[in-house]
Amino acid sequence: MIRAESILFLAALALHFVTMLLWFFYVAVKKPALSKLAIYAQSFTILIHTAAIVVRGIAMARLPMANQYEFSTAFSWALSLVSLIFILKFNFPVLGAFASPVTLLLAAYAGLNKLNELKVIAANGADSIKNLMPALRSSWLGIHVSTVIIAYGAFGVSFVLSIMFLLRDKMKENGFWDLHIPKKEKLDTISYRCVSLGMMFLTVTIGFGGIWAENAWGSYWTWDPKETWALVTWVIYLVYLHLRIRKGWSGRTAAIFGVVGFVCVLFTYIGVNTLLPGLHSYK
Repeated sequence: MIRAESILFLAALALHFVTMLLWFFYVAVKKPALSKLAIYAQSFTILIHTAAIVVRGIAMARLPMANQYEFSTAFSWALSLVSLIFILKFNFPVLGAFASPVTLLLAAYAGLNKLNELKVIAANGADSIKNLMPALRSSWLGIHVSTVIIAYGAFGVSFVLSIMFLLRDKMKENGFWDLHIPKKEKLDTISYRCVSLGMMFLTVTIGFGGIWAENAWGSYWTWDPKETWALVTWVIYLVYLHLRIRKGWSGRTAAIFGVVGFVCVLFTYIGVNTLLPGLHSYK
């Protein structure tokens, strides 16, 4: 089963690359038919990636959300899925050309973790990756990690939209980009919806995480590095939403907040695990 999962993941990784190329060809050739082909390719990629995650769960006999590889592959899957939903919902195919490179980078990071895992299996056998530390042997694992994956996927799309917002003024009037990328007001609105979705799930993640931490370690909050940076990320997006709702805040500064927030997401996910070991530093 581990071999089958590895093959499916590598196929998904290759398909993410092909999907990105199709999105790039679409904006280069400017043929609507290519955007439809890219949408089909992204849908098929998500299907194969989903199969890889499901097979992983069967092989591990648990939810596949307990180590760096499992989370990173789920993170890239979520970003691809959320971006596809917004592409279809807002008839916004150019979003794929901006979101697919970010998805591919996350999938490639998962691939690096997969390579490390295969080395461990070669040295110690498959059972060496199946056993979980006691704190992770809980039904809270699925709720806690699945909600943060959705949150991160939504924040990832908000990040892409914020980059597009910041570049929007540089697009030639009546050019391809100008005609196929929504006006700044709509980009801002879509980004706001992404942040709202992400904040809802991140709030649930932190709340349920506190309950799980109390059950596992006897304390709702330990100021572990990942807990601290998750709180920093939550506060940044909370400030964004507060100023948006109470002050009607939008525009360039809001877009910069969207970029900064996602940088904090990446540091919480990758940087903390690499540089600041703690209770959440799972390999």
